[in-house]
Amino acid sequence: MDIFDGKVAIITGGGKAKSIGYGIAVAYAKEGANLVLTGRNMQKLLDAKEELEQLYGIRVLPMQADVTPDDDAEDIVKNVVAKTIETFGRIDVLINNAQASASGVPLAIQTKDHFDLGIYSGLYATFYYMRECYPYLKETQGSVINFASGAGLFGNVGQCSYAAAKEGIRGLSRVAATEWGKDNINVNIVCPLAMTSQLENFKEAYPEAYEKNLKAVPMGRFGDPEKDIGRVCVLLGSPDFKYMSGETLTLEGGMGQRP
Repeated sequence: MDIFDGKVAIITGGGKAKSIGYGIAVAYAKEGANLVLTGRNMQKLLDAKEELEQLYGIRVLPMQADVTPDDDAEDIVKNVVAKTIETFGRIDVLINNAQASASGVPLAIQTKDHFDLGIYSGLYATFYYMRECYPYLKETQGSVINFASGAGLFGNVGQCSYAAAKEGIRGLSRVAATEWGKDNINVNIVCPLAMTSQLENFKEAYPEAYEKNLKAVPMGRFGDPEKDIGRVCVLLGSPDFKYMSGETLTLEGGMGQRP
């Protein structure tokens, strides 16, 4: 039997693209999970639904949902969760992957709009989804997987709002791991490094910088969104990893080593 047969996972930022979110969606679909995929681009979500349902025989609920500093951000998340329960009746895994940012803008010239973009799309979105999903995760004794980044762990240049959001997510996750342990909900954090369409664009625009970054990875390659990131997320949501909670996993080919 598939690990997630009959279970439901919400994946934010899961539209069809060469992306970490879609890689996770494929990994979960292969294990029989029904999926709720959110994102900004409805066509990418519909493309994901068509492909995943056809290939893996699961059900996919696509939901256009962009968490921004707008006043209705909280209501957007509440609507996603309500539609999930209306459609599937349960939530077993919540994966907060979506994040936008003004990367490349130095701290000294960051504007409030730049900073808000990172904080709302990442930290606030993660907070809203965790809070709204909690009652249903409690019922299923489910799992939460939140995405942070080496940008926050190591203070990458030009990523102050992104790093702040990601480190905020790590702190939020650790608190949830402590508070929700009694409910048998485990909460963990992933810091990924994978070959995505954005990284391909970077390679084309800045080939020398790309090669320099690649050489910094001990394994000599960037990860595969499904096989190297998605499969770990499958394990983190599975019964076999239930006792691990509050941990940060760096999936960076050996580059994320820290004390």
